[in-house]
Amino acid sequence: MSTAVARRGGAKVVRGGKGKQGAAAPRKGSVFGGGPAGKDKLFAAAKPDNSEESDSTDAVSSSDEEERWKESKHTNDVPSEYWHIQKLVKYMKAGNQTATIVALCCLKDHDLTTQMNQRAIQDCGGLEVLVNLLESNDLKCRLGALTVLSEVSSNLDIRRSIVDLGGIPLLVQILSEPGRDLKIMAAETLGNVAKVRLARKLVRKCDGVPRLVDLLDVPISVLRSQRDQLSEDEREMLDMARAGARALWSLSESRHNKELMCKGGIVPLMGRLLKSVHIDIVVPTMGTIQQCASQANYQLAITTEGMIYDIVSHLTSDNLDLKRQCSSAIFKCASDKTASDMVRDSGGLEPLVGIAKDKTVRDNKPLLAAATGALWKCAASEANVKKLDQLKTVQVLVQLLNDESEDVLTNAVGCISECVKYQNNREILRQFNGIPLLVNLLNMTHAPLLENIAKTLKECASDPESMTIMEELDAIRLIWSLLKNSNPKVQAHAAWALCPCIENAKDSGELVRSFVGALELVVGLLSSRDNFVLSAVCAAIATIAKDRENLSVLSDHKVIQMLAHLVYTTDDLLRENLAAAIASCAPYANNTQELGRLRTVTPIVGYMVSNNPRVHRTTAMALQKLSEDPQNCITMHQSGVVPFLLETVGSKDRELQEASAGCLQNIRKLALRAEELEFRGE
Repeated sequence: MSTAVARRGGAKVVRGGKGKQGAAAPRKGSVFGGGPAGKDKLFAAAKPDNSEESDSTDAVSSSDEEERWKESKHTNDVPSEYWHIQKLVKYMKAGNQTATIVALCCLKDHDLTTQMNQRAIQDCGGLEVLVNLLESNDLKCRLGALTVLSEVSSNLDIRRSIVDLGGIPLLVQILSEPGRDLKIMAAETLGNVAKVRLARKLVRKCDGVPRLVDLLDVPISVLRSQRDQLSEDEREMLDMARAGARALWSLSESRHNKELMCKGGIVPLMGRLLKSVHIDIVVPTMGTIQQCASQANYQLAITTEGMIYDIVSHLTSDNLDLKRQCSSAIFKCASDKTASDMVRDSGGLEPLVGIAKDKTVRDNKPLLAAATGALWKCAASEANVKKLDQLKTVQVLVQLLNDESEDVLTNAVGCISECVKYQNNREILRQFNGIPLLVNLLNMTHAPLLENIAKTLKECASDPESMTIMEELDAIRLIWSLLKNSNPKVQAHAAWALCPCIENAKDSGELVRSFVGALELVVGLLSSRDNFVLSAVCAAIATIAKDRENLSVLSDHKVIQMLAHLVYTTDDLLRENLAAAIASCAPYANNTQELGRLRTVTPIVGYMVSNNPRVHRTTAMALQKLSEDPQNCITMHQSGVVPFLLETVGSKDRELQEASAGCLQNIRKLALRAEELEFRGE
């Protein structure tokens, strides 16, 4: 017999030969070509002949003794199946081509998804043999090896071993071969192995992503037909699409792979697969879509391709995993108004509320979090809120405020925060005792949750009855304590929430002073590097400083110097609130003169060139207060403020009108005094 043999990691691989055994003609009754008849004889023939070995083999090395000791130690705890699998692997190592095929058939008969059987293959070097067989010239050997690898690769350690043994390039190479059965098993194996980060990178480097995308190209007629109505060829196309979708689902965890998939034209193919009646294709396709939907280009593509309608249609599926994937995709896409409108138009809000209402899925936290997240993003649209009101969504979400999952709580509160922007929902929240639950959640530590609670309570504070409940629950103190949080978004939204709370609280000035170190904490946040935090804190200071005693304390904490450091900003939101803070703080003691001395007047005059009318209003208010000092009036005039004020004095905004007129009046008074003094001097 003449047989070509390759070695990788010490294991032999049958590459085919010219002898009688080289062709290994298929026998009837075997999955991979080797028949079950005469297996024992084949195994006996496959055993290596040791008759020619020298007598020196009688002297067993210390390493062999150690191995035997280990084997004897584990003999009692290991089932007989473990040893049987190891024996099959030894036949694969030492046997000829036919014996290898038969051994693979026998291996397939075992349950290779159990950890013990996977360990049996791994312990005796079976993975090296299986990976080597991928290079064999014999189709049945390769198919058998792929079948085994596709099952054992569900084990994390085995996935890593396959990567270390160089299996990824071999699997990717198989994707370009004509045999569909090989492609299917290679893609199935990649679907498991690509859950390892290094494997995802290697698949990309080996140009595997475009090859997997090509597997998804299935005619729509095949996708919409039941499996028993399809030919064998069409069923193989479905299997290829399923395996390819599973592999791409795993690969889509990598940002670079997502970009490559998009360039490979995956979006229209996924849109077509979503219309399939085959759930085993739709689930991995939907999984890939929701992974990719985190990127803006995919969000736009999903909307323009009209996939939202198909995604919504699967929300009523009995498959909970599919429901979760669909909800998650909507969660990521519905920030776009067009997408959220499409969800409403296609009837997607009803099943989402249904999931949140369904008590049977309360233990399925990922599904519940995805559904509430989708509702949250959809609630940003006023038209959607009206529809959600009809579905009594706020009442449903209040029932979730006792949930133990932080993600569910975050998304539920986020949706409530959008709904309570409207008075009717603030009343519903109060009537269903939602405010005490929200205030209680302020003791949590999850930053996104705290951020959403602050948003919700900010809206509730504009309702007098809700504000009364919040005061009774000491909510203002708890919100103020969020300013100590290390997360900038929590700090910012807490500061925004304090504004209406302080405005609407009874005896708010005394209330603020009762919080030890509260004003010092607020002034300290003016050293933040986050413009959103600075804007919120300036807005809070503008509100706090309306009380003269609080303004006195703020001045003692050098709030004027801190505000003066911020005047050169180009951020319009910060300009708006900084000017408001300066307008509130300037009237106390010599703060107006101090602001002039710190050279804040000219930069503030520059705010008038902004296109934002809200910036114009607060800037004019600040300039009016600053113009109480004669020196500041001179600086303003020299900075060219008069033309801007003459324009804004004709505004329809009453506050802007009055502030502009007041500033012009102060400048004119100073000019008249100067003329009078000049006249007297003559």
